[in-house]
Amino acid sequence: MSRYFTEDHEWIDVDGDTATVGITDYAQGQLGDIVFVDVPEEGKELAKGDEAATVESVKAASDVYTPASGTVIEGNAELADQPGLVNEDPEGDGWFFKLTLSDTSELEELMDETAYAAFVSKL
Repeated sequence: MSRYFTEDHEWIDVDGDTATVGITDYAQGQLGDIVFVDVPEEGKELAKGDEAATVESVKAASDVYTPASGTVIEGNAELADQPGLVNEDPEGDGWFFKLTLSDTSELEELMDETAYAAFVSKL
């Protein structure tokens, strides 16, 4: 499995043509306590960069963009009752949605873990 990152602080884990998307630990730290998450519905078609989800914290509301194009196969239903999972495990159980990728070449434009760490260190 490969993990990539965006400059908007989303991560995407890729396994074949299936991907899981969430926000990074850095992003959840900037947001503070997460109180609401709205994930996309199964079957929704997303193009790279589309608004895919919304996350609200005690500080602000933010959009979550899809790092790659595809069709949503699952939204993380647990986040409806437990939005704090995003704070507790942002790069694990706090994932937002899964999708079937339509163009894996889009991943080439994203950062790997080393590049993302360097990007965050300059913020």
